[in-house]
Amino acid sequence: MTDMPARSHGRKAIRPALKPRELMTPTPDLAGVWKAKIITLFPGAFPGVLGESLTGKALQEGLWQLETVDLREFGIGKHRNVDDTPAGGGAGMVLRPDVLGEAIEHTMAGTKGNWPLVYLSPRGRRMDQQMMQNFAQCDGITLLCGRFEGVDERVLEHYGIQEVSLGDFVMTGGELAAQALIDATVRLIPGVLGNQASTEEESFSSGLLEHPQYTRPAEWKGRSIPDVLMSGHHGKIADWRHEMSEEITKARRPDLWKTYSASKDRT
Repeated sequence: MTDMPARSHGRKAIRPALKPRELMTPTPDLAGVWKAKIITLFPGAFPGVLGESLTGKALQEGLWQLETVDLREFGIGKHRNVDDTPAGGGAGMVLRPDVLGEAIEHTMAGTKGNWPLVYLSPRGRRMDQQMMQNFAQCDGITLLCGRFEGVDERVLEHYGIQEVSLGDFVMTGGELAAQALIDATVRLIPGVLGNQASTEEESFSSGLLEHPQYTRPAEWKGRSIPDVLMSGHHGKIADWRHEMSEEITKARRPDLWKTYSASKDRT
């Protein structure tokens, strides 16, 4: 009797990330599993860091799925051109609407339920924790990674694409922003972190930045862990952590503090 590889009974069997592309070998969608589809000129950039640590383990276990769509495959002509010069003149190149349209329709075919189509763009709404929580409640997401000077505006209008930004700066493409968005979203999927309390107590979940964290040794380079954390009094510890969160948020993020204070006044 020959040895047969163990099957995963409905889960996606994947080898470790020595060959990261193996993590995205096309497979049938798993029922009820959140999936990210990425339209990109650089499919080899994925899974990248998403194939490591907890997100990589969760990907192997089938808690979420990842699929890349190579935009170059939809290019025009012998050289599969995907871009052209900007109408009206100017520097750089713009991704063509006919190329993007075919890629988007191919990628979105068969998607069901609540499945947003997102373009990573510096002019979009900045990512925040509430946005990630909303995406985690979806059935999946399709992310369009731009390059060059961006995409033809008609594509955004025709497909009702949501523009999302990693921050107020410009990058050479949307791949890193897409990985950040996926990482922040996947970790909110039940079972990925293992301890749901982690997502409930961390930064932004309460509208505040997270309190300071400490661990052993009790003293390091003349600095000691605050006595209250060593007291064993859970009520006092909770009060101290909340007070520190408020102090840090007020000092470092006045914008968050203003929103938090306003919400407290309404309660």
